[in-house]
Amino acid sequence: MHQRESMGFDVVIVGGGPAGLAAAIRLKQINHEISVCLIEKGAEIGAHILSGAVMDPRALDELIPDWRTLGAPLVTPVSEDRFLLLTRSASSKIPNFLLPKCFQNHGNYVVSLGQVTRWMGEQAELLGVEIYPGFAGAEVLYDENGAVRGVATGDMGVGRDGNPTDAYQSGMELCGKYVLFAEGCRGHLGKQLEARFNLRENSDPQTYGLGIKELWEISPEQFQSGLVLHSAGWPLSSDTYGGAFLYHWGDNLVSVGFVVGLGYSNPYLSPFEEFQRFKTHPAIREFFVGGKRITYGARAIAAGGLQSLPKLVFPGGALLGDDAGFLNASRIKGSHAAIKSGALAAEALAEALVEGRARDELISYPEKFRKSWLYEELYRARNFKPYLSKGTYTGALLVGIDQLLFRGKAPWTLHNTADFSKLRTAAECVPIAYPKPDGVLTFDRLSSVFLSNTNHEEDQPCHLQLKDPALPIQVNLARYDAPEQRYCPAGVYEIVRNDKGENPRLQINSQNCVHCKTCDIKDPTQNINWVAPQGGQGPIYQSM
Repeated sequence: MHQRESMGFDVVIVGGGPAGLAAAIRLKQINHEISVCLIEKGAEIGAHILSGAVMDPRALDELIPDWRTLGAPLVTPVSEDRFLLLTRSASSKIPNFLLPKCFQNHGNYVVSLGQVTRWMGEQAELLGVEIYPGFAGAEVLYDENGAVRGVATGDMGVGRDGNPTDAYQSGMELCGKYVLFAEGCRGHLGKQLEARFNLRENSDPQTYGLGIKELWEISPEQFQSGLVLHSAGWPLSSDTYGGAFLYHWGDNLVSVGFVVGLGYSNPYLSPFEEFQRFKTHPAIREFFVGGKRITYGARAIAAGGLQSLPKLVFPGGALLGDDAGFLNASRIKGSHAAIKSGALAAEALAEALVEGRARDELISYPEKFRKSWLYEELYRARNFKPYLSKGTYTGALLVGIDQLLFRGKAPWTLHNTADFSKLRTAAECVPIAYPKPDGVLTFDRLSSVFLSNTNHEEDQPCHLQLKDPALPIQVNLARYDAPEQRYCPAGVYEIVRNDKGENPRLQINSQNCVHCKTCDIKDPTQNINWVAPQGGQGPIYQSM
């Protein structure tokens, strides 16, 4: 074991998404003397950022009021909301006066969240934040009292056998008076902190969706700047929560994506294949005639809402953004919530530093959240995901009643159950036959992963760890026909057999991984543990 070098700061932030960057910016705005270090596992800020995205500028207005004159990349205002209910061959548009307020986007912007975070990173550096991209937080460090004292970055140059290679470099210890964790949905350090400090003792299990997205350049004839189109229904069955989006922005660009709630029950369902099918609908395919697919990616989304938020603080640190689950599923938005949560945590932390405190609980952070517009917004949306778990049509009716009649203030709160527990056995379900891709409108996984610019050094320990190597065959294959072959949007998991079709084994193509975290969430035995690979590896998303 090599001795690790150590660097000390007032604040260490893990994750360069909107939440982590907002916290860094707000800390420096309050007191320029606070030393702030931010690490990001992607090769650059924005490399691992993927979102729809329609952005509510409210939190950004508060954080950086002059963002317009500073050149923030929010340049495509929403011009029209269009919500379609799809059947196999037809569509019907819901009149806008019947759309709940959560689906109305007047005053919002269609953005690339990757571009927004790159711009936020530039603003943070101008304020003096030290940003280190390409460094993954690999280990939480604790002091003698059990409080978080920092994080260690991952060692580099470790071979697949776990031994150092000639290129070995030891990770660094980054220590702070407080550490803020903003790793995004299902953060692997956040997951450890929740377990160590029992942060979920008084909250529901988190529930998730898997968002799969492509960026297209389409013909000018099909382009309508600022059009925000959402759909529900086909190709998903009525008992499966999910929906699609098409956002027109920039110069003839369309972000098209599909979200499947990971509480689905049929192990034969493939979110990737459902997305490809969706694009063939008569009301959708016309947008892509003469167009070209530019890039592809996928990311899990924390969708459980207010009742699934864990305790936000623990000795020495706090959870921000989607690491905690600050996403408003009913609005299909999370970036404004992430920015607001980061700013609130920064304000609580700055107060603690003024008082000379360190490594205690930032109790004023959850107090500030409780008094904020963000809490009120999430409270109104708290029943959205539990309603939709009842099925598309029943759920949509209940959401409409909740939002239109009660304005989100119904005198009851429904609860969430863990997604992995809802999978039924293969024997109970009907296989789904998916059409072959045509290579023009619909595609296979491997050509898609190629467009995500994903790269992992093959000679390194596999970052997709199996707690019990026997379970994928003994349980997953035997009972569920190995659903990891289908829920992974990057073709990471394969069941391979010998020439006689015997002796099945699970092959993990970890070099394909786009860091979506679906396997860590949906595996029915909770046997897959996603950990960070060497820093800087994974996808390098452009404009996602």
